[in-house]
Amino acid sequence: MGIIVQKFGGTSVSNTERLLKVCEHIIKEYNNKKEMVVVVSAQGKTTDNLVKEEAEITKTASSREHDVLLSIGEQITIAKLVMCLNKLGYEAISYTGWQVPIKTNNEYGNADIIDINTEKIKEQLSKKKIVVVAGFQGINEYGDITTLGRGGSDTTAVALASYLNAEKLIIYTDVDGVYSKDPNKNLDAVKYDQITYDKMIEMAENGAKVLHSKCVRMAKENKVPILVKSTFEDGTGTLVY
Repeated sequence: MGIIVQKFGGTSVSNTERLLKVCEHIIKEYNNKKEMVVVVSAQGKTTDNLVKEEAEITKTASSREHDVLLSIGEQITIAKLVMCLNKLGYEAISYTGWQVPIKTNNEYGNADIIDINTEKIKEQLSKKKIVVVAGFQGINEYGDITTLGRGGSDTTAVALASYLNAEKLIIYTDVDGVYSKDPNKNLDAVKYDQITYDKMIEMAENGAKVLHSKCVRMAKENKVPILVKSTFEDGTGTLVY
């Protein structure tokens, strides 16, 4: 049995109906005798709302407490997704970044992953459970929660795929792959079947929002191909390699 890592962004998990759609993707691979590790973002605008609520209290929150607050969103999603999978008859378990643990440096708000202990994940996979991990977060040497900055959940997924030697990493979004322009705004946008890491990094640094450059750089460094697909439509997606 090979390990597949799937990652679902905020739009994909924004409500219960969409969480159940996410379950379909997970279950399809699981029923093909794959070991499933799923990384999720906070639902919809949850993180933005948390930032607004923080601003209502203070403009000078400590970076430590800021990260504690923002990490809540992903924790909500992992619990809800596991509940949905359980309801459908599949055993699953959720882990926050610090429970795994995903170890980071001490740069609050934009931490880098320095190590992942995969023992708990592998133990649960051996029990045929689907493992759902909160993206965007880890724990530093002081035992504090840290967040990974923009594209943090994608970075979590790439790192897990690398540490677990996954056979496939699929990042699900609201568009079917990587386009030359924003397909929601440009009718002449062209979808790429394949794209190199370097081209994807260039596009990300010029404003493309499908993948953040930090996660693509990590994928390149660790030789982790990324398949970008739509959560809501059938399609071949784009392979970033």
